[in-house]
Amino acid sequence: MFDKFPIRNGLKQGDALSPMLFNFALEYATRRVQVNQNGLKLNGIHELLAYADYVNILGGRIHTLKENAETLVAATRETGLEVSAGKSKYMVMSRDQNAGRIQSVRIDNGTFDRVEGFKYLGTTLTNLNSIAEEIKSRLRLGNACYHSVQNFLSSRLLSKNLKIKIYRTIILPVVMYGCQAWSLTMREERKLKVFENMVLRRIFGPRRDEVTGGMEEIA
Repeated sequence: MFDKFPIRNGLKQGDALSPMLFNFALEYATRRVQVNQNGLKLNGIHELLAYADYVNILGGRIHTLKENAETLVAATRETGLEVSAGKSKYMVMSRDQNAGRIQSVRIDNGTFDRVEGFKYLGTTLTNLNSIAEEIKSRLRLGNACYHSVQNFLSSRLLSKNLKIKIYRTIILPVVMYGCQAWSLTMREERKLKVFENMVLRRIFGPRRDEVTGGMEEIA
């Protein structure tokens, strides 16, 4: 180990060392929050969710949330990082709509506004812990993806096997992103089946009824 030495020049944008130094700085800040021993326990350890610069502080009370947020802000400032108050929000997740009536939280010199929902790592989270909004968002993105490859799915130059591969590798992952954590109702399941049938109708087209001989679409 060498003695400490001052650094007067920063790194240029795109430098390979930048993400490594950022991870060191953020790891220091998150460990400072964990030292408080407050908040939600995951696997017996007080945790907060952090991926790159997306940090999610969990707590059972607004006081705990505020205390951990202040610790995080102070720790990041020590390493030269800054928490953006304008991009930071807080949300009370409860099936009781009257829970947590505070509309904003004052942290350091910034204010975190309360919201009814936000996106975290591409997944829509709501204050009622409902999956309905996430399903709507996934189907909306899936429809956009479907229309972008619609001509390929209806082309006679491509085999049906290739069209199915396009559906499974391009469209389906967009719709089913994060599905491992879904708790679906019959209503949401029907919405997903309707979307899938729409894509399959485009791939296979109408089918002939064996009794009447007429053409019918996949229901």
